Amino acid sequence: MPMSNFTFEDYRKAIKAKYEKEIEGDYSNNLSSPTAANLRNLCIKRFTSNTNKEDLLTFESFFDFPFDRDKKNLFGDDELNKLEAVKRFFLGKTERPTEDTIQLAAILVDLQPRPFNKFRKQIDEEDLELINELRVNDNSGKDVSSDIWSDKVEIENPNDSKKDFVLEESEPLDNQKTELASMPISTFSTKGKESILKKIKYLAITVVLIGLGLIIYFALSQKQCMQWSNDHFEMVDCDQNTEGFVMSGKIERFDESKFGLKKIKVCDTTTCFINGEAIVWYAKTSSDKADFFNTHGRHPENDKPLRPVTDYIINKYGEKSVPKK
Repeated sequence: MPMSNFTFEDYRKAIKAKYEKEIEGDYSNNLSSPTAANLRNLCIKRFTSNTNKEDLLTFESFFDFPFDRDKKNLFGDDELNKLEAVKRFFLGKTERPTEDTIQLAAILVDLQPRPFNKFRKQIDEEDLELINELRVNDNSGKDVSSDIWSDKVEIENPNDSKKDFVLEESEPLDNQKTELASMPISTFSTKGKESILKKIKYLAITVVLIGLGLIIYFALSQKQCMQWSNDHFEMVDCDQNTEGFVMSGKIERFDESKFGLKKIKVCDTTTCFINGEAIVWYAKTSSDKADFFNTHGRHPENDKPLRPVTDYIINKYGEKSVPKK
């Protein structure tokens, strides 16, 4: 293919294709979950022994200061916020990032050759096939910013809402006991006795409510685990004996972000894309088989990271629809 046919858009697609390879490579921990903190750590790893002048210029252009291996603590909140743009690019939240974001992303996935002026002169044949496939899937050249990822990439910590309500209720109980103990009995009037009786009544109700709350809490906490069962997660007791149960996964603590994961069947008539973005994810289980899922994450049986499907994957591993007679 002539050099003039390679565009900056092809360069962007090549970086995304390289990212899909690297999430199963040596830096899987940093790239399979590309949070700003993980990208910061990967950035330090990539630049610590990097003497490439163009890479160092890219770093300085992106962060507004030169890389110094002795001052790694320069990565503060502002730098983490800048890395959010790289995170969104890797996760497919935006298809039109800035040039600085593209250039840093190329370094983080170690795309060769780079930067763009070298890329357009020379490219690996395998990467060329991936770029051509991406060209077919996304030839509109329009900005893509899909809301379907908003609830899948950024997940609130479910533990934030689990406050210890027993401690919150016990504080007024102690205060009221102290108040009762400090009141001289000789000064009690009829009105004072009625007030104390009311307080005792409220204390009794509070104790009953706390007791009920504890019973409910401990009853529910027994089912705070889940287990993979064939094609979905099921809630189970954490200390359940799995003998006699037909379940394929180990018992693990309940994780709201993983619980909705389901294995699905995919054929050539399945809707796998919305506005050019994949809504089905897959992981290979052997050289000629793959499992498909309704969201991203990791395969619950072999722990491989799930990747967004492409037409090539659907045609190769998906089931063939039966033609109507």
